[in-house]
Amino acid sequence: MKTALRFKTSLQENIQDLLNDQIAMEAHSSSAYLAMSAWCHVQGLQGTANFYRKQSGEERNHMMKIFDYIADAGGHPISPDVKDIPKNFNNLHDLLLASLEMEVKITESFNKIVEQCNKSRDFQTARFLDWFLDEQLEEEKTARRAIELYELIGTEGTGLFRIDHEIEKLGLE
Repeated sequence: MKTALRFKTSLQENIQDLLNDQIAMEAHSSSAYLAMSAWCHVQGLQGTANFYRKQSGEERNHMMKIFDYIADAGGHPISPDVKDIPKNFNNLHDLLLASLEMEVKITESFNKIVEQCNKSRDFQTARFLDWFLDEQLEEEKTARRAIELYELIGTEGTGLFRIDHEIEKLGLE
């Protein structure tokens, strides 16, 4: 049922649906990063656990920023169900690759939404999403850097210990 308030918004339903899908992606990402943090904690990788816990919080903040935008625009934000969160990883390298893959998918999704905004002439939402596009560039860069550190340092000797500390520093930049 549409209320009078819903009739007084420029947020188009197709864009609202895409934004709600993005909320779900951000919620999934937040939960996935928390699971990564837990896995790292169990492995004794406290620095990396701290890094992914912080990432989890950032993803939740992204989710809420979109949620608030929809609500402020007179739309109906949806609180998503979060399912299928991986809890175990073969090793740290696989976890780092999963993180990068997740960030690339999120970037692709934002690009799709902006493309739809431009087609629908919803320039206000497209402008709102500019911040997320910039943020995704940073997120992908950080995820790639974590993989580079793993591959450059290697796991021989104290390598894993050093990787753990270097990844924690990425969260401080």
